[in-house]
Amino acid sequence: METEESSERVSTSDGAILSGVLRTLKNVEELLNCSVCYDFMCGRIYQCHNGHTMCLSCKLRVQNKCPTCKQQLGDIRCLSLEKIAESVELGCKYQVYGCLEIIPCCKKLKHEDSCKFRPYKCPRSPWGCPEAIGDISSLISHLTDHHRAKLINDCNFIREFNIEHLGEDERCTWMVNVSHCFGQYFSLFAEASHVISVYHVGCIPVYVAFVYFMGKEKDACNYKYRLEIEGNGGKFVFEGIPRSLREDHLRIMERGDALILMRRSITQRLDIAVRIWKT
Repeated sequence: METEESSERVSTSDGAILSGVLRTLKNVEELLNCSVCYDFMCGRIYQCHNGHTMCLSCKLRVQNKCPTCKQQLGDIRCLSLEKIAESVELGCKYQVYGCLEIIPCCKKLKHEDSCKFRPYKCPRSPWGCPEAIGDISSLISHLTDHHRAKLINDCNFIREFNIEHLGEDERCTWMVNVSHCFGQYFSLFAEASHVISVYHVGCIPVYVAFVYFMGKEKDACNYKYRLEIEGNGGKFVFEGIPRSLREDHLRIMERGDALILMRRSITQRLDIAVRIWKT
């Protein structure tokens, strides 16, 4: 019969083994980090004469010179690390957000690029906001708390976009609002800028507005939206499918998948009428 004391010894032993395994895995992860880009290395792994390792893409970028010790690289492969990378399985880096996948090292980066648990980022991350916010509820809290976004429980609404501060000292101004309807969250994103490089329009003001879908990417196609802006005796209209929150807003603008106006004479306050419906 197993006594309480022996059961406790087994439990303690198991804990020590698990702790040792976790430390070993962490050490392996550190060994497989590229010394240049810090991503996991798989495929061809190179090293300099002093043993500093890097992935193939970084070797091509650093022009055959080790950025750590400044020595010439040559074409020395680190075969031992390549074999480890082929055989070892590691946890997703988004474990803290709920991903429990264990992936072969060579497939880790591909998995993490599309992991459904990867954190959402603020639309203003290129301008200083944190890259990783968290899940949808965390992002909504971030938008309402830090960017004064208004939460609207309606699929039809009008929002005023105040661009009077867009002057010589302010190259860009923006607005974001969150709408809750059909059991989903949507976000109206509007931006006014003097310069958007893709259009090469110099200092002509460019106004952009579109709707994000704040949910699973595959579900975005189940909805459509319509934007209307009235001004200067005319009406500007755009209809489209809300874009996934995973998409970079600059790419959305480059594709023209938004309401885009390039005019000097638009008033400093724009009323944007939004309608969202399920297809």
